Amino acid sequence: MKITRRRALKTAVAATGATTLSLGRFNKAYGANEKVRVAVIGLHGRGGAHLSGFRQQLVAVCDCDEQVLHRVAESLGTAGDDGRDPVHVDTEQDFRRILDRKDIDAVSIATPNHTHSLIAILAAQSGKDVYVEKPVSHNVWEGQQLVHAARKYDRIIQCGTQSRSSTAIKQAVEFVQSGGLGKLQYVVGTCYKPRKSIGRLDQPLQIPKTIDYDLWCGPAAKVPLYRKRLHYDWHFDSNTGNGDMGNQGVHQMDVARWFLGESTLAPLVISVGGRLGYEDAGDTPNTQVVLHGYEKAPLIFETRGLPHSKAAQKTWRPMDNHRGSVIGVLVQCEQGYILASNNHSKCDAFDPDGNRIKTWTVDAWGSKDDPHFENFLQAVRTRRRDDLNAEVLEGHLSSALCHIGNISHQLGNKVDARTIGGQLQSHKLFSKSFEQMAVHLDRNEVDIEAEAITFGAQLEMDITTDRFTNNDAANGLLTREYRQPYVIPDLSPHLAG
Repeated sequence: MKITRRRALKTAVAATGATTLSLGRFNKAYGANEKVRVAVIGLHGRGGAHLSGFRQQLVAVCDCDEQVLHRVAESLGTAGDDGRDPVHVDTEQDFRRILDRKDIDAVSIATPNHTHSLIAILAAQSGKDVYVEKPVSHNVWEGQQLVHAARKYDRIIQCGTQSRSSTAIKQAVEFVQSGGLGKLQYVVGTCYKPRKSIGRLDQPLQIPKTIDYDLWCGPAAKVPLYRKRLHYDWHFDSNTGNGDMGNQGVHQMDVARWFLGESTLAPLVISVGGRLGYEDAGDTPNTQVVLHGYEKAPLIFETRGLPHSKAAQKTWRPMDNHRGSVIGVLVQCEQGYILASNNHSKCDAFDPDGNRIKTWTVDAWGSKDDPHFENFLQAVRTRRRDDLNAEVLEGHLSSALCHIGNISHQLGNKVDARTIGGQLQSHKLFSKSFEQMAVHLDRNEVDIEAEAITFGAQLEMDITTDRFTNNDAANGLLTREYRQPYVIPDLSPHLAG
């Protein structure tokens, strides 16, 4: 019998079955019209969509920035222009006070990446169901602990990869997996999203007094910041974020893995790229190609934060495209290919000559009627994990693909482009992606000989254990050092014998 990561997790959970069964007291039975009481934790950025999506269920909001917290509460208490009634909510600056409350059934987490797993795991321990933004983790190990928490505490946990609730993409996946275009040959995910420099200050950024910076840092190292903005640009600091591959790109990584039908990590990963075209306070790649060497078919992921050319940097438009895909997924098969768009509402099938032969569509949705939020609420009521469109295990796997690509980069060496090209000759598809990346950089007047590219470590993984077999340093990067008291508990079952 082939042992997959999914099977291994199921086996591990079985070892804690007695604990799980004892937690039935947390599984509330909901009436047909009974309200699921939700608190949103993290109100900046994506948090606004959570507030809209769960507006009718809201009982509390939480953010470590008191100014934002009170502004949001005041806004919710005012009738909206769209005719929605005002909602009166409690406010908490510390997420732990939310988790202590017995009158909250579920939490929705839209905080920075480095606190996703911590808050979600502690919420599960407190008997709450969880909707958590992507990526579900900041590193592979804590994603594993989150899956264990969902099983051990019998919690409904949904990942915020909304494409999983798109019937258009679902139908296209079924079409490809049923052989509609012949054998699947490879998948390319693209994240060509404009990313300007985040700047670099001479003196540390002054944190506003309205922010509890200790809470904001949570498990991450509490260090001075030299970027211009605290918010959002944390994505490009590896202490708190995962770069654009773990930000926007995790959506496309998830769709790519969905088309492949893979339920494990890949046995091989290599990254090539770097933070190129400018120098700033960021340390994550803005230009990157990652190969995930699945045995069935390779998955290539491309990140480009610079626009099409140096001239385009005046407006940061247009961006490049990969056969029409700017932020999306291309699925190449023997008899044609699929393009899955980023807005979840459309997939197109093309013949080998590029003629459109089939289209799947759904109405585009806004945050207030996002079916992904509604899917979570339905699963909370039914208590059936299989009702979730993006159950936490799926979120963990797609997040982990981003993490291990970044691990390859972190362990890489800066090498001239010619040497990299020679090393990639045995990986023809990957080599082609690298050549296209080099052309893109040349158009942006990035001297890839003088400004060397990082050639990542070639990492081999045992997909039954999710440990690297050829690089101990890479295994060390599967987790992080956690700052007290924001430590994620080790929930890994320890099997006897």
